[in-house]
Amino acid sequence: MSETSTTTSTLIERAGIEIIPESERTAKPRDLFWPWFAANVSVFGMSYGSFVLGFGISFWQATLVSVIGIVVSFFLCGLIAIAGKRGSAPTMVLSRAAFGVHGQKIPGIVSWLTSIGWETFLAIMAVLATATVITQLGGDGDSIVLKIIATVIVAALIVAASVLGYHTIMKMQSVLTWITGAVTILYVILAVPHIDFAAVLARPDGGIGQVIGALVMVMTGFGLGWINIAADWSRYQKRTASDAAIVGWNTFGGAIAPVILVVFGLLLAGSDQELMDAVGADPIGALASILPVWVLVPFLLTAVLALVSGAVLGIYSSGLTLISLGIRIPRPSAAAIDGVILTLGTIYVVFFSADFLGPFQSFLITLGVPLASWAGILIADILRRRKAYDEDGLFDANGRYGAWDWTSVGTLVVASIIGWGFVLNGFADAAPWNNWQGYFLGLVGGADGDWAYANLGVFFALVLSFLVTYFARAAKIRAQENG
Repeated sequence: MSETSTTTSTLIERAGIEIIPESERTAKPRDLFWPWFAANVSVFGMSYGSFVLGFGISFWQATLVSVIGIVVSFFLCGLIAIAGKRGSAPTMVLSRAAFGVHGQKIPGIVSWLTSIGWETFLAIMAVLATATVITQLGGDGDSIVLKIIATVIVAALIVAASVLGYHTIMKMQSVLTWITGAVTILYVILAVPHIDFAAVLARPDGGIGQVIGALVMVMTGFGLGWINIAADWSRYQKRTASDAAIVGWNTFGGAIAPVILVVFGLLLAGSDQELMDAVGADPIGALASILPVWVLVPFLLTAVLALVSGAVLGIYSSGLTLISLGIRIPRPSAAAIDGVILTLGTIYVVFFSADFLGPFQSFLITLGVPLASWAGILIADILRRRKAYDEDGLFDANGRYGAWDWTSVGTLVVASIIGWGFVLNGFADAAPWNNWQGYFLGLVGGADGDWAYANLGVFFALVLSFLVTYFARAAKIRAQENG
């Protein structure tokens, strides 16, 4: 199992969840810059300016929150990526060392649902952006035929790249980086005249609860949204690569574009309340509304390609996660299955759902709690380990890591229960099915208090799980490494 050939000479990557052979671990830490940068250099990042200011905080508070939240969340991704370098296997397979071969299926299901949700969301954004820009060009953006064509093209691009696999994606991302980067710079230049610094700086400060809420939203929307797939892109790294270099390039590649884009988005949203409100319904389309007509076509193509770029990373990794759950199918088939789900989800939202952003954000917060707990557990496990993973043990329930690690599973369950008690579904009308959370908010002022929308549960789940694992599993990790 540990040295199965991936037949990288063919067009389609055949590697599934097995260990990448040493002969194929040829990537360098700096190669990590391309997929992370390309997936996050989307103009969609500017939309977060509206989302962050929506918490009722000032520009300077929002800037501080955005920079800290983006950098720290991608730094956490970098820590997870260390495991990929050390073990040369997908994230959810390496997580078996902490949860057990079968125990890992619990967070694996959460990871799969999160990836499916994100990639579908990005596809939906691409289709809606197409319709809005076509309308601005004088066409019929509400045309059923147009939306069907846009859906088919977007889904086909995402599925095709993810089925081809790692090497195709890495090459594609390096090209998309230059295209999306250039047009994004053009957008910034054209949008600068719309900034009203007096209006931006006139926004009053918010309370600490509002600031924390915005910080959690930024972290879950950026790095924490990718953390469950972080090791998938470092598994082709040489085992001798520097841990610091892995973390550094992962953090730099993921964070540099969003920091710039979100801060610029804060300036735009803070200047125009109407634009800020419009972003909530159609983020990309609203941003296009301030552009001259001549640049709309390149803007649309670049925006769609950037969204597709992000969705490709998600669907590639969700396919790997699906296999890690015990579904015995080839990796390309797993990616294709997830592609079908993505397509169906996009069709439903675009053609039948009146509102999707609210339910989606509610969905992300709900899954964000156990995902944060899983991240805390795995990061602590990675920082405690000093030796290479037992490659055979990752695939053998009777091996070194066992079938179930009840300390990790129990920590995940308890931390999630506590975390859900401190988050609130802020979209009760759009997502009434998710109104069961927030049962501990009475301890911090209730559902109407200053801390209600801070989503403290995500932080609690992350920190509590890290601390419990770091100390409670230290002896077991040593025993695993010496066994």
